Amino acid sequence: MDSEKRRDEKRIECDALVDYGFKGEVGLDHRLENISLGGACIRAAKVHPLGSGVVLMVHFRDSSRRSVEIRGEVVWSNADPPSDMGIRFTDMSPEAKAVLRRYVEERAASEKQTASSTT
Repeated sequence: MDSEKRRDEKRIECDALVDYGFKGEVGLDHRLENISLGGACIRAAKVHPLGSGVVLMVHFRDSSRRSVEIRGEVVWSNADPPSDMGIRFTDMSPEAKAVLRRYVEERAASEKQTASSTT
């Protein structure tokens, strides 16, 4: 099945860094490849097993400079370089969800504007 069909939310490319915690381990300053309201793809030196719970601290590098904490679960991983893993979000505060929603909407609008100006 195509990955876009499995998702409830469209993923967008983003400019953000993420720190994450997994069973006492901490990964700092990893690149967030893409994000949606439902999950994200993280490029990481070490990937974790499917089903692993993670706590993410996402640092948006746009003008807001906001950070949000989100809990999630590893739903796929790729250990081959460049290694990355897919995270499905399982819990976040209403405030974090509002920040994430605003970020996703602004990035989607920016992508749409860029696409229309190149045609």
